[in-house]
Amino acid sequence: MATCLNSRFPALLAALTLALTAPAFAQSNPGEEKDETAVAEQVEALKKKVIRLNRDLFILEEDLLFPANTQVAVFLSVDAGKFLKLDAVKLKVDDEIVASHLYTERQAKALERGGMQRLYVGNLKTGAHQVTAFVEGIGPDQRPYKQAASLEFEKGTGTAALEIRVEDRSSDYQPSVSIVEWE
Repeated sequence: MATCLNSRFPALLAALTLALTAPAFAQSNPGEEKDETAVAEQVEALKKKVIRLNRDLFILEEDLLFPANTQVAVFLSVDAGKFLKLDAVKLKVDDEIVASHLYTERQAKALERGGMQRLYVGNLKTGAHQVTAFVEGIGPDQRPYKQAASLEFEKGTGTAALEIRVEDRSSDYQPSVSIVEWE
């Protein structure tokens, strides 16, 4: 549904803009600046309306695709940098890969500075579920590093939020990966 709306939306916006501005262009005389200014103002007002409409459609689409009673969101935070240079994250929910992301250097630096990424938003029915995160990167001594973490959790009737935490662990000079459920 999201792809359907997103693929038709630019064409819909173009048709709407043309339909609303066509009468103004047809009435304007080439020699009159006043009419051109009025048309430019109308076009600018239409652009603002289209932007508001786009925002409202996005919110509506999110509500339709991910109702609050079935929604689960998984976030990624990184408190590392000394022992791990993040390269990729893969997420499985109930043995199905639902998200995968390769990080640019800029994205990895943003996460290391305290940013948080919404890695996945989806629907799950109530009951027991298992989430597994696979983290890859360059670890200590510039060696390839892979680690996985799993969490079994009970999905209730409300929205569930989980966080994948990648942290430096100075006790053994290794990065650690864990998944926690937000209260």
